[in-house]
Amino acid sequence: MDVILIAVIVVALATIGFVAHNYYKIKRMDEGTERMSEIAEAIRIGANAFINYEYKIIAIVAAIVAGVLGVLVCWEQAVCFVLGACMSAIAGYIGMKVATYANVRVSNAARTTKKLGETLKVAFRGGSVMGLSVAAFALVGMVIIYVVFGKGLGYMEAEAIQNNATNWLGISYTPFTQCLSGYALGCSFIAMFSRIGGGIYTKAADMGADLVGKTEATIPEDDPRNPATIADNVGDNVGDVAGLGSDLLESFVGSIASAVMLGVFVVLKGANVPFEILDKLFYYPLIFVTIGLVSCVIGVLFLLIKKASENPHKELNFATWLSAGLTVVFGLVATLVIFKDVDAAVMQNMGFTLGAWSPWAAAALGVASGILIGVFAEYYTSYDYNPTRLVAHAAEDGAALTITQGMAIGMKSCMAPLFVLAGTLAIAYYTGGFFGVAMAGVGMLSFVGITVSVDTYGPISDNAGGIAEMSRLEPKVRAITDELDSVGNTTAAIGKGFAIGSAAFATLGLMISYIFSFSGEAITLENVAMNIIDPLTLAGALVGAALPYLFSGMLIDAVAKAAKKMVNEVRRQFKEKPGILTGEEKPDYRTCIEISSHGALQEMRVPAIMSIVFPLASGFLFGPWFVAGVLMGGTLSAIMLAIFTGNAGGTWDNAKKYIETGAIEGSGKGSRAHKSSVVGDTVGDPLKDTVGPSLDILIKIMSTVSLVAVPLFNQFNLISLFIK
Repeated sequence: MDVILIAVIVVALATIGFVAHNYYKIKRMDEGTERMSEIAEAIRIGANAFINYEYKIIAIVAAIVAGVLGVLVCWEQAVCFVLGACMSAIAGYIGMKVATYANVRVSNAARTTKKLGETLKVAFRGGSVMGLSVAAFALVGMVIIYVVFGKGLGYMEAEAIQNNATNWLGISYTPFTQCLSGYALGCSFIAMFSRIGGGIYTKAADMGADLVGKTEATIPEDDPRNPATIADNVGDNVGDVAGLGSDLLESFVGSIASAVMLGVFVVLKGANVPFEILDKLFYYPLIFVTIGLVSCVIGVLFLLIKKASENPHKELNFATWLSAGLTVVFGLVATLVIFKDVDAAVMQNMGFTLGAWSPWAAAALGVASGILIGVFAEYYTSYDYNPTRLVAHAAEDGAALTITQGMAIGMKSCMAPLFVLAGTLAIAYYTGGFFGVAMAGVGMLSFVGITVSVDTYGPISDNAGGIAEMSRLEPKVRAITDELDSVGNTTAAIGKGFAIGSAAFATLGLMISYIFSFSGEAITLENVAMNIIDPLTLAGALVGAALPYLFSGMLIDAVAKAAKKMVNEVRRQFKEKPGILTGEEKPDYRTCIEISSHGALQEMRVPAIMSIVFPLASGFLFGPWFVAGVLMGGTLSAIMLAIFTGNAGGTWDNAKKYIETGAIEGSGKGSRAHKSSVVGDTVGDPLKDTVGPSLDILIKIMSTVSLVAVPLFNQFNLISLFIK
């Protein structure tokens, strides 16, 4: 099995080498005119300043959390927590950096080539740096854990798995699974702060720029006269790129960790499952995602090398399908090789009803369901289809009907993805047992490299359009970047669907591991259960179902507070310096950047910390079954809310863009319908880019925190003093 670890690290490091090649190739491209370079530099400085300060705050809190883990649980978990935080932070930082270099190069490619296909390649190359970094750095961290803790300290050996260690508090734990949960928690920690902080930043700036600039002053989007434009473009990089990267890296790690931990419980809790099978279950998820990473590199290369067409949607979809297809095919070969010599009776005892095909079938289901969820997201958010066009036509009758129609579309869009998730969950379980459920999540994220590449291309294109507008480039350039950006809105909605779908599977796997962790020796694979009508569990489920709404409300409130300050500042500048709108005076961009930065950094702390503290406080007060209910209720509630907010926001955004294309006769830019659609888009901004993306992190970080802390609050909780 050491050969497998060598192969994984070689693939990960080779991918990082390819990432470096794309990074420096982007940097060597021409930035264009002097004005374009100046604007790009201002965006770059703002993004760097924000993320550096954000990471300082995160580092302080992370050091405290690591110290607590080291004292109360074990030092190994604290080290792995720090490792996960570092991998996530590095991937996010690299992606943000290349995005701030790629944006102006995309604008210049559109200016010099006038070709949509060639401009797409530049944007996608920039996105590939973020996408491939996510999978590569996550795998580097996993290999370090396997080599140092699993092999070096012997935590993957039979004795270490079967005989738990005990810390100074008398808490019993399995060292290797605690290492994995610590690593996942570190990734979740960075993702939570990055998504919330970046989401508040970008939407405060975006709403301020739109409400005053486009609606009140009737100037175009990204007009250089608008003081909030630079802050808006900075926000795309710190929220939609750095935050996105940390988010999907966390999902990727969480799915692998839950599969490995469930593999441990399948052996420990299953009847007549020999311990020798555990090595295969340890390595199989790692092998599958490594195959996925290789497939993603091929998909990226294919799009960059081939002659690009003028249909960006077709090109991006094909790269995604190619990566997914190769993952499924190569994954089947690897699966049959790994499990070919396992006795049929043993497979039945593990829940592998299809024999050696079972784990692959579950993973392939995850791949298929991820793509299918993406298809539904595209249907409800792209203006090529009827739902978004309905919202655009509703805008002709005012902002109220725009918002009403968008809400209806968002709510209706929840049903189809949930049918897919429910069907995949049931089939994966009956095909591969609990391990199959976890592998469905692994399969969905196995080609995360390409999905994040496609997703990141969107904000890069959006930034490119802003730079084109602020640099006063010819309309043809803005038309190219707008078309890329419109496709980017749809790919972002697809990415959000992947994120919440994979979060559901990863969370479920973590929840099963959570129940196994404290339920005692009597619990087996056959009888593990959660009694939902138990008063404590039901009470927890009710509270948990309300938690995503409280969390979402706090985020929307945070965006509104920061946006209000931005609106007042833009209005002040227009009033005190009337020469800004006539082009005689320059706006003060710096103050707007500072408002977004301070607002985001100040407002992100409470909701982020709450997501960590809430399951801990619940556990120490009411015990593990109450927390199990919280996790179940919160997960179900958050999945619905995340799909609704993501799709409704994407629909409003693309309805506005549909009107801007002139597709509705007599209702182009500046019309009543356009102004109504801008209001709808502004309502959707905090929903699709702050609330929706943060909800999938909420359920994963709560599950991970609960799994890490359950040995503590299982023994030390207040309710146990009154209920025996």
